[in-house]
Amino acid sequence: MSRVIAVLGAGTGLGVSVARRFGREGFRVALVARREDRLNALVEELAGEGIEAVAFPADLSEPAGAPALVGAIRERLGRIDVVEYGPIGGEQGFTPAAELDAATLEGLVPLLLLTPVEVVRAVLPEWTERGDGVFLLAQGYSAVRPMPGLSGLGPVMAATRNYLHSLNAELAGTGVYAGALTIASLIDRSEVATAARAAFDAADGPDFPLVDPDDLAELYWEMYTGRDRFERFHPEPPAPETAG
Repeated sequence: MSRVIAVLGAGTGLGVSVARRFGREGFRVALVARREDRLNALVEELAGEGIEAVAFPADLSEPAGAPALVGAIRERLGRIDVVEYGPIGGEQGFTPAAELDAATLEGLVPLLLLTPVEVVRAVLPEWTERGDGVFLLAQGYSAVRPMPGLSGLGPVMAATRNYLHSLNAELAGTGVYAGALTIASLIDRSEVATAARAAFDAADGPDFPLVDPDDLAELYWEMYTGRDRFERFHPEPPAPETAG
């Protein structure tokens, strides 16, 4: 039976690029997002490239639904080998730390922290029994380096990064790997990039760097095949200078 990747938060940016990259390697693809019409369009697009994909509409901001979602994917496709989690959309935004409140954090925690934990809990028995499985997480750079004016998302993503880092260490030697891809750019062709560019153009604001999602998907493939380091960055931070 061919391998399966579940792309959670599938969209026109990173999600479809990941599906395409793994699909070229023979993976079947489970596409998960809220909008069924968009998912069906992506399924049709991938089918035209010879990639088998199946749509699973679901609201990832509801952690309690994770076990049923994983069960539905496994029932339809027979197994899950890789999960890629990256459901950030245009409705999530940064909040300055001085303006942050509990309600804002409570709104972000289910999607960015609780659901990834519940997804891992749902797939881990299968993976540990088989001795193979990969969980890949996309996150923003503010999870690693706090920046003025860019709070809210950062603290919650930092908590998820902490959890995933511990998980990967605990699973060392089992064949199961968890890794984070930390991105310090807007992802081209994504809804977030489109909204951000429109906002900055309207305000005559700064241009943010763009990354091609195909390049990020390639990094994910390297993480899947290598499994030798917990985290990859795009762009890679400069190496620290050494004293001469």
